[in-house]
Amino acid sequence: MSSATSKKGQNGSANVIRLRLYVAGQTPKSLAAMSNLKKICDEHLKGRYRIEVIDLVKNPQLAQGDQILAIPTLVKKLPVPVRKIIGDLSNTDRVLVGLDLSDVEKPNGKSEAVRG
Repeated sequence: MSSATSKKGQNGSANVIRLRLYVAGQTPKSLAAMSNLKKICDEHLKGRYRIEVIDLVKNPQLAQGDQILAIPTLVKKLPVPVRKIIGDLSNTDRVLVGLDLSDVEKPNGKSEAVRG
C-alpha cells in the first residue's frame, strides 16, 4: 500500500486533517475501509485531508506506534485529539462523530452537525 494525498491538501497546512488507515493486505474489509474512507473524505472534507495507508502485512512493526489492536483501524492524527475508529468505515455519520469531525461541510455546501 502507498500513501494517498488529496489533490488540494497540503502537508503543512493547519486545517488539513491527517488520517492514517491501518489495513492487512487486500482483504475485503481492508478494501471496503479504503473505499469508504476515500468517499467520506471526498464528500465531507473537500481537499482538507491527507490519508496515509499502512499495510501491516508488509510492515507489522508499525502497529505499535498507534497501539493498533484490530484492523482495519483509522487514526485521526491531526488535529488533536487523536481519535480511532475500528471497522470498515461503512457508517459515515459514526465515522464523522467518532473522529470528532461531525461539524464539517456537507456536499450541498452547508455546515451541519451530524448527530449519531
